[in-house]
Amino acid sequence: MHHFLAIIATLLWATTAPAQSIAPREGWVVIDTQKTHAALLDDLKTAVKAHKMGVVTQAGPTGAARNRGITIPENRVIGVFNNDFAVRVLETSTAAMIEAPIRFYVTENPDATATLSYKTPGFVFAPYLEEGGDALRTLASELDTTFEQIARSATQ
Repeated sequence: MHHFLAIIATLLWATTAPAQSIAPREGWVVIDTQKTHAALLDDLKTAVKAHKMGVVTQAGPTGAARNRGITIPENRVIGVFNNDFAVRVLETSTAAMIEAPIRFYVTENPDATATLSYKTPGFVFAPYLEEGGDALRTLASELDTTFEQIARSATQ
């Protein structure tokens, strides 16, 4: 009987994963909110459009994990960019374009609130500044401002 209970406990532990908050780290902006994951995700998409950017990619493992019987916190990575910035990046550094789209990360916290995180565009493009020069530095600064505005709009 003890062996059976140990197996059941292991299976329950393996099919659920505790939520972990995103810790501040170099080059990241981390904004805790009182919004639910779904509300923050909707508000982020609205803010992206309002700031003349586009949602280029979306990815998250939660639904697929749920289909496999695994419960994990909601999370979604949203890639954001627009064609104007893409063309301008390519004018400065072909290699830097691999960083586009730049991503926002919406994560569910243990208390069912959500956090919005992102690496600043200036941080993302820093490895390419020698190649891209002042034009890429200016572009990264513009994107820093745009991403800050999107984040502020989404989290208020």
